Amino acid sequence: MNLRRASFIGWALLGLALLLAALGVCVGSAGFENLLGPLLNPLRDPEQYAMAHQIVWDIRLPRTLGAWAAGALLGLAGALAQGLFRNPLADPFLLGSASGASLGVALVLAAMGGGAGTLGGAMMSDGTAFSVFGTGWLVRLGLTGAAFGGAVLAVLLTLALSRGVQHTLRLLLAGVVVGVVLGAMTHLVLLWSPESMQAMQAFMLGSTAFVGWTACAVMAGVWLLASAAGALLARLLDGLSLGEATAHSLGLPLTSMRFALVAVLALATGAAVAQTGLIAFVGLAAPHLVRSVVKTTHGRLILLSSLMGGVLLMAADTLARGLIAPQELPVGVLTAVLGGGYLLWLMHRGTRGGGISL
Repeated sequence: MNLRRASFIGWALLGLALLLAALGVCVGSAGFENLLGPLLNPLRDPEQYAMAHQIVWDIRLPRTLGAWAAGALLGLAGALAQGLFRNPLADPFLLGSASGASLGVALVLAAMGGGAGTLGGAMMSDGTAFSVFGTGWLVRLGLTGAAFGGAVLAVLLTLALSRGVQHTLRLLLAGVVVGVVLGAMTHLVLLWSPESMQAMQAFMLGSTAFVGWTACAVMAGVWLLASAAGALLARLLDGLSLGEATAHSLGLPLTSMRFALVAVLALATGAAVAQTGLIAFVGLAAPHLVRSVVKTTHGRLILLSSLMGGVLLMAADTLARGLIAPQELPVGVLTAVLGGGYLLWLMHRGTRGGGISL
């Protein structure tokens, strides 16, 4: 029964993702009604057709698909984190990856920056404006690499402080400490280089506005790799959910498999954060939503949480574009508000039922 229900939910999430992808292509500052005519009649005005084609193919479509890929990575990472720590409040940023990525981007911006700030970005030393996500490919590559490298180094620092992965509680506390310390260092860097603050704001608030086809391909590749690894490690998470003693009795190599889980968690989180910045609550809420509708093993939970995360971020991105069009809200702010409201509702419902049911 659960297998049939899980399959139905998976297909339903894929269908919903396709519908949201079609909707995402239609939503934007230009309005789809202004693009539909040139797209349907390319010979009438070739210039208008070329512009409409560029908006849809080069901007809206990769952005929409990139939102799904980033959300899928965060949803997958959230399921892994909650299974690893056996804590329903665990999220993908728990090992300090978000703070490490922020510090990496802040350091690169401080090294590049100089001059007065501008709306939506910072000024380069030659007076040209740039933002975290809207720069040329070389600068963007450096920022993406800094974010990913910072996330991975933060996780390695957490592992060093916790002296491995043998003790889950120590690993959890080390991640919290690393996150706080690296967050403080990020603020110090921004105080030292205040001209970088506006550019850094785009990263801190999260944005899919400048996700292109290359970023989509990178995130899709990482998602395939992380999904395969998650499927292989699902048996460990099932064993851990029964307790460490039971997992040991089943003959599971806990230490090596925990290292593998942390590596996959860091890879998925780092890839998403490097391309879209800090987007809150998607990785935390997606596994909760799946568990609220179906009880299943971690093998299916990881896949369904990934699909749910993709749908959540795609829906939030479309809503962020259309809510106050032609302007748009930062998608990270919208996910934080909606995700926080959802968890508050869960807590309220659990309290009324005699206990908090997360």
